[in-house]
Amino acid sequence: MSGEGPAEASIDPRDDPTVAVEVLLQALPYIEAFRGAVVVVKFGGNAMGDPDLFEQFASDIVLMHRVGMRPVVVHGGGPQIGEWLGRLGKTSEFVDGRRVTDAETLEVAQMVLMGKVNADIVTALNGFGPLALGLAGTDAHLLEAEAHDPELGYVGSVTRVNPELITRTLGMGLIPVIATIGVDHDGQTYNINADDAATAIAEELRAEKLIFLTDVPGLLADADDPSTLIDRVDGDDVARMVSDGTISGGMVPKMSGCVRAIEAGVGSVHLVDGRRPHVLLLELLTDAGVGTMVVGDATISPGPEVAP
Repeated sequence: MSGEGPAEASIDPRDDPTVAVEVLLQALPYIEAFRGAVVVVKFGGNAMGDPDLFEQFASDIVLMHRVGMRPVVVHGGGPQIGEWLGRLGKTSEFVDGRRVTDAETLEVAQMVLMGKVNADIVTALNGFGPLALGLAGTDAHLLEAEAHDPELGYVGSVTRVNPELITRTLGMGLIPVIATIGVDHDGQTYNINADDAATAIAEELRAEKLIFLTDVPGLLADADDPSTLIDRVDGDDVARMVSDGTISGGMVPKMSGCVRAIEAGVGSVHLVDGRRPHVLLLELLTDAGVGTMVVGDATISPGPEVAP
């Protein structure tokens, strides 16, 4: 989260142009601070399925790129995979939130993630100019993987990120858009959880920021009350909240993963509500911030060199 302050301007900038100027001036120090920074954004949830939010996401990513940030988009596509499986008359079984993936399901996942979702994101970004390049974890073994659990079939865990393809893409001034299909040394492909893949990529790149677009406002003190949003936590806070039950269920592995990313050298991790219009810009370029930021005291070591 960028800072603290009022969340919204009370005057419509279309009625008072000075408001627009004030917003731009508020954004300026953040633009300067994050110029050249690698920002990994995990794209998914409702923001991926809503045409308006999808278009706003694309414009946010392009603006980030235009002002000098180096966004890396990592995406899943669970709902889209489920939809296509349904069209084929195939039902999905889930274990601990992960889709059991047999050979046929894996084939559908590859087609949907690499041939449909990835292409749609790249096309949306390239609507603003020749800016984006679609990649998959199988390209040059970008995401090496192994079976996560035999019970899940071809669901993979990342064992290694080979960043050269990403850094070369960034060095060409392009936005990498990465589909989360991984591969092992024998050429077997796996469907990888997009949160896990985004975290592994951010850690390898020593990203300044890792941002998860979710379907919740962020970390809540009361899961049923959006007004209890917690705007900033560190590893000690997370451990305490897991212990006392404030963080429970599916948020436990998510928040633990955020802390591990910080410990691995990521500058900060953000959970933001992807259902909110232009949430990336609100989080990055305003004093308010709109989600939960996970921070730490770790010193960030240099990641792989990216050519200017």
